[in-house]
Amino acid sequence: MDGTGYKLLLTLHILSGVVAFGPQFVYPAMKRAGATREVARLHLYMTLPALVLSWVFGMGLVGLSDEVWKMSQTWIVLALITWVVTVLVNWFLVRPALAGEGPDVKQKLAMGTGITHLMLVVTLWLMVFKPFLDRG
Repeated sequence: MDGTGYKLLLTLHILSGVVAFGPQFVYPAMKRAGATREVARLHLYMTLPALVLSWVFGMGLVGLSDEVWKMSQTWIVLALITWVVTVLVNWFLVRPALAGEGPDVKQKLAMGTGITHLMLVVTLWLMVFKPFLDRG
């Protein structure tokens, strides 16, 4: 875990998380400003791919961890579940709300970004505190 490859993957994992979650904090303001098309394109071509890359890099970290981290550890399983929820919410709720118009678009966008932010907090908590990890 002290190797350059692991540290590079960790950096890419964190960077992909920033790219995936960062723009979602400004989506509602951008949508209100009339940048609907740009926000939808940003989401499709930057945010969703960054979410996928965060999974790829995370799996690489588990693989390079010298057996310190295992896929069977509860904190990793829970982080994967929050990742799946985040991807599904972004694909089925945020993406259509950004591209669409109509009376319920604001509610869908607010719900989707709110759930995404909640998943970010839960995932960060899991990765920082690693609950249920046998430290013995």
